[in-house]
Amino acid sequence: MIKHLVMWRLKDHAHGNDRVANARLFKEKLEALAGRIPGLLRIEAGIDFSCSAVSFDVALYSEFADRKALDGYQVHPLHEAVKAFIVEASADRVVVDYED
Repeated sequence: MIKHLVMWRLKDHAHGNDRVANARLFKEKLEALAGRIPGLLRIEAGIDFSCSAVSFDVALYSEFADRKALDGYQVHPLHEAVKAFIVEASADRVVVDYED
């Protein structure tokens, strides 16, 4: 199984929304991918409540059947549509992929 973790810091404003509204949209759009992409076994997004100087705004935890499934997810049209929204609203991003 592959675990894919991503965290984002958001811009103060993007898509005509403030950071808080975009964080909610990140969560909704990412979790809407559940059951719609082959090999994506689990997807969960969370919004940070600590708001500390070192925290990120949104975190993604997802599980994939294997590396091929993760590769397919990266280029899947539904993910590409969400990614376009995310890229515009993100100021910073970190990723960790590992096999369990």
